[in-house]
Amino acid sequence: MSAPLPRDTHLLLRRAVHDHAREALGRRDPPPVLHVGVPGGRTASLPLDPAEPADLGLRTDVVAALRVRAGPETGADASHLVWLSRSGELVLQDLDALWLSAARAAYIEAERELIFVVVNRHGWRDPRSGLGRTWARVRANKRRQPASGKDTA
Repeated sequence: MSAPLPRDTHLLLRRAVHDHAREALGRRDPPPVLHVGVPGGRTASLPLDPAEPADLGLRTDVVAALRVRAGPETGADASHLVWLSRSGELVLQDLDALWLSAARAAYIEAERELIFVVVNRHGWRDPRSGLGRTWARVRANKRRQPASGKDTA
């Protein structure tokens, strides 16, 4: 992923952040969840257990299955996103690297372009390029979000 992002992609990533903020509302440390699909549209999600084995083949199969469950990549949903929502800072963590490598393998096998980001309550970040965006305050409700935000590259 590289800057500048297409407007549609930017809006989808912002939606993923808002959805995570809403789901994490009132929870101090929500569990990590892997999502595949279109934020606000058809998605397939899997809550992750840190005690699960780190087998790349198994994780690749999981991502491939989530991609199929999220539905066909046609029309307005021409490109699924893969996002890992979790608590903590938007710096690369072991969990991010494990699922990024699995997503890369699954999307290479499916001959699809991969957009993979990590999402927390305050923003998103692409662990491959370092591109990301954070907001000082993300409203968890459906009200319009302030336009001011901070891009990182």
